Amino acid sequence: MKGSSSFVAACALFSSAIATPAVERRAAAAITNANTPPVSVKGNAFFTSKGRFYIRGVDYQPGGSSANKDPIADPEGCTRDVAEFKKLGINTIRVYSVDNSANHDACMKTLADAGIYLAVDVNTPYYSLNRADEASIKRSYNEVYLQSVFATVEAFAHYDNTLLFYSGNEVINDNATTFAAPYVKAVTRDIKAYIRGRSLRTIPVGYSAADVEENRYQMALYMNCGGSDVRGDFYAFNDYSWCDPSSFTTSGWDQKVKQYANYGIPIFLSEFGCNKNTRKFGEIAALYSTDMTSVYSGGLVYEYSQEEANYGLVDISGNSVTERPDFSALVDAYKKTANPSGDGGYKSAGGVSTCPPKAANWVAEANALPAMPAKAQAMLKDGAGKGPGNVGTTGSQNAGTPSEGTSGTNGNTAPSTTTSKAAAASVRIPELTFAPFAIASVVLVSSVLGGFLL
Repeated sequence: MKGSSSFVAACALFSSAIATPAVERRAAAAITNANTPPVSVKGNAFFTSKGRFYIRGVDYQPGGSSANKDPIADPEGCTRDVAEFKKLGINTIRVYSVDNSANHDACMKTLADAGIYLAVDVNTPYYSLNRADEASIKRSYNEVYLQSVFATVEAFAHYDNTLLFYSGNEVINDNATTFAAPYVKAVTRDIKAYIRGRSLRTIPVGYSAADVEENRYQMALYMNCGGSDVRGDFYAFNDYSWCDPSSFTTSGWDQKVKQYANYGIPIFLSEFGCNKNTRKFGEIAALYSTDMTSVYSGGLVYEYSQEEANYGLVDISGNSVTERPDFSALVDAYKKTANPSGDGGYKSAGGVSTCPPKAANWVAEANALPAMPAKAQAMLKDGAGKGPGNVGTTGSQNAGTPSEGTSGTNGNTAPSTTTSKAAAASVRIPELTFAPFAIASVVLVSSVLGGFLL
């Protein structure tokens, strides 16, 4: 996301306040709709009961990152914008920040009735990793942060049109920030462990990377190496390298297809749509052609509403929407480009990557992740409780108790090299004002970051 670094480094002066704990037992009954059958991963592609699924979507955060508003908790705004989504002919939207204390039933139903899925970022400006340095990211990976992440997962897991969860967005955006990779992977592991522990619907979990040439591929390998419980279910990246006028070869997309040809999980573009010149969206014809569908599973155009970065498809004023020139260009591009027939040449077997070795542009250890913070362990059984929301003056980055020790990459969330004193006793977590929850005895399970998002 353009400007996502403000999310990553936001809010350093956080604190927590003790409150009466409350435990949420299980998610509500699944809300189903025949227009949006659940999506699962098979090999290096997404599938529904109707066949292969390609993401054809837009990124959706009216007001931009600074507004920190949850559009899925706004039924009127949702109805207003779904009418435009239908004109675009899309099947997916991405939302970068949601309020995990709010009700989303109305908008999720409106989206489902229109055949539209939701890709959810689990982080918010107040509840995210802080990649400022190694000490900051270690401090920010704590049980207060994970309680918010888990509450978001619990809030959206019972909707069949929840497509996937992003564990982080552009956390690693240069060589100097690759130290953060183990924390992103740990959050991916932790989310997957929470879904299993709470017996929720299996929903794909993965990472949205910056298109950084120096380490984009290393991050892809890293997120797909190790045991199944720690690997991502997909890998996405934000790609603005196709700037009109361009082509499959001029943009370098042909080389990326070759580079990821043997990658074992789905790849898609979590953001695309260069705005350096007039946007004709010629890349859509390539993205959904058999030149790319053996490797890629579509993507999301950045972005729906006009914000400071000047990528918008529409202008929003109150309940009024005005379509910009890029809107009609995107309608035309999607309308002209059908998905390939059949399975698009996907690889059914998938496959596990080899972890990248340490190098000048990659400092992450291959075989060690931070252990899940001890006070977060019981949430895998008892639930996260009510979410803290996405507003306020407090948050998680300097709250709670950081992880102690490391765990391996086979899926175990508990420490393997350091024993936490807190892990030996029943404890209660200091809570945020808006987020009461309880922790019972620590539960060890075999089985998680990033920015915003992460």
